Amino acid sequence: MSKPQFVYVSYIETTPEKLWEALTSSAFTRQYWFGAEVESDWKVGSPFALLLDGEVTDSGEILEADPPRRLSYSFKHHKFEELRGEPISRVVFTIEPFGPLVRLTVLHDGFVEGGKYLGAVSNGWPAILSQLKSLLETGKLLGIPRAALNKGFDAK
Repeated sequence: MSKPQFVYVSYIETTPEKLWEALTSSAFTRQYWFGAEVESDWKVGSPFALLLDGEVTDSGEILEADPPRRLSYSFKHHKFEELRGEPISRVVFTIEPFGPLVRLTVLHDGFVEGGKYLGAVSNGWPAILSQLKSLLETGKLLGIPRAALNKGFDAK
């Protein structure tokens, strides 16, 4: 039996280099990730942190960095009490040229059966990645409210 995981594939009209920058630059992430900033030097073994309103919401370690093709980091949630006990998970971004487009595959795995974290991630990533696609293709955001990140998850 396979372990629970989240997989999302999107085709974006951009270059691999611009997509890499959007994934690793706080100037970009603040725009499409609902104000969240990423912090890392993006070297294997280095720390990773996601900050929202100055608070570390998630942290981990860079597991793989092959610009502009592949990025992976461990991911431990800190913000919501209901999710803090869940194990460290892993996020993998695979960036592949596809004609004039880029195929972005996001794999988030390492969840436990019956845990709440997979549900939270399954609602958050589509909102984040839709905003990312819109920003790169049009220079505008979709206007998705931050509450979409927690849809279906009772965050208090």
